[in-house]
Amino acid sequence: MKPFAFVFPGQGSQAVGMLDAWGAHPAVAEAVKEASDALQQDIGRLIHEGPKEELALTTNTQPVMLVAGVAAYRAWRAEGGAEPAALAGHSLGEYSALVAAGALTLAQAAPLVRFRAQAMQEAVPVGAGAMAAILGLEARQVIEGCAEALQSFGAGTAEVVEAVNFNDPAQTVIAGSKAGVDKACEVLKAKGAKRALPLPVSAPFHSSLMKPAADRLRERLAATPIAAPRIPVVNNIDVAVHTDADRIREALYRQAFGPVRWVECVRAIQGRGISTLVECGPGKVLAGLCKRIDANLAAAAVYDPATLAEVKGMMQ
Repeated sequence: MKPFAFVFPGQGSQAVGMLDAWGAHPAVAEAVKEASDALQQDIGRLIHEGPKEELALTTNTQPVMLVAGVAAYRAWRAEGGAEPAALAGHSLGEYSALVAAGALTLAQAAPLVRFRAQAMQEAVPVGAGAMAAILGLEARQVIEGCAEALQSFGAGTAEVVEAVNFNDPAQTVIAGSKAGVDKACEVLKAKGAKRALPLPVSAPFHSSLMKPAADRLRERLAATPIAAPRIPVVNNIDVAVHTDADRIREALYRQAFGPVRWVECVRAIQGRGISTLVECGPGKVLAGLCKRIDANLAAAAVYDPATLAEVKGMMQ
């Protein structure tokens, strides 16, 4: 069998009923129960019933996406799926990857990501920050456009706008203060961006405005035992594989207010001799990004029993 990597999605892929297709699969039910017990909340009911607005609250989205990714991974392994040669996760998905790798238990990770979400939400008042996806420009042009937008506010401005998610060669997400992001969208459209899409998020994730949240998270991480991952996890912030607990903690801390270098993560996985990437969890967002990063990559997704069977067949 050719080596393959599992990649885990982050916020934005959640949907009411996203685990329903698994039915009463024991591995999925076990993951939901483990997270529900750790959070003292019926996570399964929240995922099944919603409502959508409740699921979209970052304090709920982060734990439910963690659970959904881990549940799909456990189902894959329970059904005889092989162990991947490497793992990665987009933003929050890195926590799912660390659980799959055995560095964290799901019972540890669920309260940790809820704390992360609360800290992020409290760092910037709702409406004061913003994010936008810039389509059709190279990352370098987006970085330059953000710098131009900031210059327009004059020296010593308190406005912020930064490139925070390098998703594919022609899609970069920016984040910062609302005025900063609005101005950058204007500048980038003038530079030739095909679209500048405001994202429906409650905070400017991965921007320097998240530093106060990251500082709170750092204290929580210091008190969290982390084991050496059994499977290499390529992290977002350094595009590196760490086995030392303190280095993993430091990477998770800096990831909270630093960019998701997804294009480089995929390239790093390819550099390990892996040409098949499988998205593990709801949706196909990462599978699509991987194909846009390199059309020669084989990309698939496991999010229900049917896709699990398809991917197993593909791996034969």
